[in-house]
Amino acid sequence: MSSRIEYREQDDQAGTAWKIAGAALLGAAAAIGLGIYLARDQMQRHRRDLFSPHPLRRLAALGYLKAHPSVDDVPLLRDYLTWEERPLLVKRASAVLTGLEEALASEDELEEDAEGA
Repeated sequence: MSSRIEYREQDDQAGTAWKIAGAALLGAAAAIGLGIYLARDQMQRHRRDLFSPHPLRRLAALGYLKAHPSVDDVPLLRDYLTWEERPLLVKRASAVLTGLEEALASEDELEEDAEGA
């Protein structure tokens, strides 16, 4: 009789452990999903702020684009340069665009060297 009780207790403990593991896995998946959503939202917000009526937001957006270079940002920065009127922001955007183009060119060279080797 006592062996049946022991088996039930073990089954209950195993079931509880699986429930805890499942809840932890679900929580981790939710946290990862939320992180991805927030990262995408932040990138879209910074790109939108590039054409903000507030100069400080535009400056912050340029700083973000410099820190997170992407091929998609080249035409965006070219459009911005034709739109922007403030000389300081035009100069900053030109520097960011030049740095971005140089970084992308060096990546292309590295890929070509890797393919040729």
